Amino acid sequence: MLPARRILFVHAHPDDETLTTGGAIARYAAAPGTVCAVVTCSLGEEGEVIPPELRELAPDRGDQLGGYRVHELAAALGALGGPEHRYLGGLGRWRDSGMEHGEGTRALTPAVLHPRALAAPGAFDEQLGQLLGVVDELRPQVVVSYADDGGYGHPDHVRAHELTTAAAAARPDVVARVFHAVRSRSALDAGLAGIRDLPGMPFRVPGPDELPSAPDAVVTTRLDVPEHRAARVAAMRAHATQIAVWEHADGARGAAGAAGTVAFAMSNGVAQPLIDVEEYAMASGAGPTPTDDLFAGLD
Repeated sequence: MLPARRILFVHAHPDDETLTTGGAIARYAAAPGTVCAVVTCSLGEEGEVIPPELRELAPDRGDQLGGYRVHELAAALGALGGPEHRYLGGLGRWRDSGMEHGEGTRALTPAVLHPRALAAPGAFDEQLGQLLGVVDELRPQVVVSYADDGGYGHPDHVRAHELTTAAAAARPDVVARVFHAVRSRSALDAGLAGIRDLPGMPFRVPGPDELPSAPDAVVTTRLDVPEHRAARVAAMRAHATQIAVWEHADGARGAAGAAGTVAFAMSNGVAQPLIDVEEYAMASGAGPTPTDDLFAGLD
């Protein structure tokens, strides 16, 4: 028999699970009577590599980044409490589609896609069948992914959204709720205010509207996850090719031993705050809209 609570997170690349839903994963992976599972749709082969000593892994060099990120993801999931994990279609079936850079941090679909690219136009039906196989196995009442623009336009995030939406619609007897992971403008602004003037921060402070955010009005559910901060930081550090982490050396320690103030950056070097509240928008679902628990009202 399956546990009473079952939740599935559908993500495009290794590191997305940590950056957008790491607190929720850690919370529900530790919750009694709960199956917490993550689907990763690609190996992130097209990512840009931050540490100079690892740059030969990059797709335009050794093209070994995907295999390396498999190990990064395993370490990150371990830090987040060891949720169940599946690769969509099996390890390496779908390749990171890559992206072109638009305005600010917006992503655009490349003009030419790899034949195995996750965002390939003719691949959707096969991918949906693979995701439905996971849904039929785990029978999650709650499924979490991205909003329709994928958060910032990346074609693989958009495809993950489309697959999640279609899978939930195909299994209404199983999936009771779909959530989109979002970050509100007010939460982002408050987080940036907390790191902007810290001495010694190695990252560039973003300009107005440079980082993606969602209108406050779309947020339905906020999860307080300060007790999982140390796990989230450890998971971010596990994704060393993709995420640079900086902890303010002020001597103030937060919950579970993590530093009181943490900033991180992707390969663009733009500072982002680690926020102790994760925000979600309920896209569809049964029961009253939950405010602080993705399962609230389903029990």
